[in-house]
Amino acid sequence: MSVRSSVRVSRTVRDVTYAKTSSSYCLRCEPQIYHICRRQPQYPSLQWRPFSSTIPSLKKKDKGHAKADLAPPSSKPGIGEKEAATEGAFDFSGLQSKILKATEHLAHQLSQLRAGGRFNPEQLEELKVQLKVTGEGGKGPTTKVKDLAQVVVKGRNVSVICHEEDHVKPVNSAIVTSKLNLTPHGPNPEALTTLTIQIPPPTGESRQEALMQASKAAEEALGRIREARGGHQKKLKSLQTSKKVRPDDFHKAQSEMETVVKNGNDEVKKILDNSKRVLEG
Repeated sequence: MSVRSSVRVSRTVRDVTYAKTSSSYCLRCEPQIYHICRRQPQYPSLQWRPFSSTIPSLKKKDKGHAKADLAPPSSKPGIGEKEAATEGAFDFSGLQSKILKATEHLAHQLSQLRAGGRFNPEQLEELKVQLKVTGEGGKGPTTKVKDLAQVVVKGRNVSVICHEEDHVKPVNSAIVTSKLNLTPHGPNPEALTTLTIQIPPPTGESRQEALMQASKAAEEALGRIREARGGHQKKLKSLQTSKKVRPDDFHKAQSEMETVVKNGNDEVKKILDNSKRVLEG
């Protein structure tokens, strides 16, 4: 072996020994002891890691996410909110309920009017009676004639039979002070709890007054329907201003609302016409 070959082998063994004793050595060089392992400088203070990964604290913040975090919340309604608003715009249940209540109240009012000279006992039974507290002279509870007495119609004579003798006087006062223009008589010694009323025959003046009352009741019903329409119209305007409904849906809902209101007005006129025919006949 020459001097140059001896120096080369010695240098190879030294490099392999250094690689084994260092913190990170090349595993491929271990079985090849007589091959030259190129010595790499070692830095124990630094950890080895690939170039594709960096320390999280040193990563740059994504500008897109930063802008999204700093952006103010959007004021535009979401998809679910728009769908709910559209359903609310076409929900006429509240409007229809108010219209139905107005028409039913009108029918009840007109039924209490005199029908062709015939007396309606419900008109008398619905009168309010103010009771008095016994022994104190103060006002007691308010109730109706039908709760204190029984109304019996026999032709043009009406008998009001009170359940108790103490109820005769307050029932009599309620009938006299009402707008029915009725004058009760009694009670008699034979019937201490009975009041007798004679119904006068209908006249042209009484029929005309009944027709006026019917027209007035119909106007009140139409006014209630207008109020109901105004409430729903205000709701639609609010949805339009907040852009929760599309313009096409707004106009379509408004058109359907007008149809519902028109049907209610037609029902009121129909009830009034039927009542007028009965009152005039």
